[in-house]
Amino acid sequence: MQSRLRLRRRSFATTLGILLGVVTGIGAASWSVAGAQQASTEPQDVFDVTHLPPLLTTADESIDLAYDVHCAAAEDESGDAGCDAHGTVFVRPIGSASFAALPLVSRVGGGVRQLAVVVPDSFRGTRGIEYYAELAASPIGRRVTLPAGGAAAPHVSRPLLDSVSVDLARHIFGSTGRDGSRVAFASWGDGAGQAGLEHGRNLGPIGASAFDVDRGGSVFLLDQVNRRVLRWDDGSKLASAVPVSVNGTLADMSVADDGSIYVLETTAAPGRRPLVRRFDDGGRELVAVEAAERTPSQIRIENAGPVVLGRPSHHWMPMVVNGVPASQEQQLEHGRPGRRFGGGMEVVAARRGNEVRVAVIASRAVTRSWRVTSATPLAEVQLAEPWGQRLVVVARVYDDTADEFVVLVLGRNGLVDRFALDSADWAEASALGRFKLVGPSLYRLGSSPSGVFVDRYDLEVR
Repeated sequence: MQSRLRLRRRSFATTLGILLGVVTGIGAASWSVAGAQQASTEPQDVFDVTHLPPLLTTADESIDLAYDVHCAAAEDESGDAGCDAHGTVFVRPIGSASFAALPLVSRVGGGVRQLAVVVPDSFRGTRGIEYYAELAASPIGRRVTLPAGGAAAPHVSRPLLDSVSVDLARHIFGSTGRDGSRVAFASWGDGAGQAGLEHGRNLGPIGASAFDVDRGGSVFLLDQVNRRVLRWDDGSKLASAVPVSVNGTLADMSVADDGSIYVLETTAAPGRRPLVRRFDDGGRELVAVEAAERTPSQIRIENAGPVVLGRPSHHWMPMVVNGVPASQEQQLEHGRPGRRFGGGMEVVAARRGNEVRVAVIASRAVTRSWRVTSATPLAEVQLAEPWGQRLVVVARVYDDTADEFVVLVLGRNGLVDRFALDSADWAEASALGRFKLVGPSLYRLGSSPSGVFVDRYDLEVR
């Protein structure tokens, strides 16, 4: 029963992960696209659209583009609120210059009103399709483009042609762990070297929401409650504190090679969007940029600059373009479904049921891919990143009484190495930020009633 209560307490993180099914470019997400509104007690028109992009498909799967729609006029107080909504999807094969318009048809899927279309096979090609949708609720005068970048930054669906299959079978909890080394620890509190902890009403504890590790092995922990970053240099047992002017709510963080600390906040003033704040290594705020979309979830460093995973477009968007802070329009127009790594490589991952699909993209085509299946239910994918010629994937597995993270090292011919770790998420943290890969080391953020910690695990094949 305690384990089940724990899973319920952690419902935000797990539910988010199940919806996302991803982490690096990760795409299977559903989010509302109603614009941010000023706080008001007056009834508001509602036009919400959510979409689950089919990022990676197999040859025997149709490409079914479905948009869940909730539409209601402000004055409609009936229990069956609704209004006329319609839309069009613009589709083209990857590499084609022009989009074709496909009308969306109204239907009910899973008890939810949808506008949908099955893409004809003639569009699929060998590299996949690009598409965006324009939807409207005429009676209330509302329109939505999804993703918001439209033709400049469309959604992408790619076929998996020669994937390597990996069968994890049934997971045995508590039996496949690996010893790691503890590189950072802070007890809960507001004193020197401690991390703050807060409790929301009817919620579990929240604290130390994000971390990162630089190339030198220094560990950075965002102590958002006490509005500071704790830093442990490689080998140090004592943390130094860097004050940062964050708003004190759950946030994500990444550290750039030049020592800049980027913090992605999750809340914003009414009518505004969350901020990405940049601090120097002494905590001085250098710039604050408003994210293009209202529910961003992750921030990472890519090509020396920060990128944010936005919602509802579910695209990685740059916060800097041509060396200057990006406008909201620039962020949207430069969005893409995958994260880029060295050599122009892009990684896309998605969860479909009890299967994780991961693909490496180069020259706009899938060059390597894996299909990882499990007899034990899978939740969120925490990490999917290249390590040399291999790929490291971390995903949560669970049953009615327990949950763990399974770490997979994938090679060209299949599974190279695997081990499992206790979930160790007593306190709430950034939902998809518990693991970082630095060289041959995997770092994990964990917590217990006594404090928060970061452990390091060696990935070198033995």
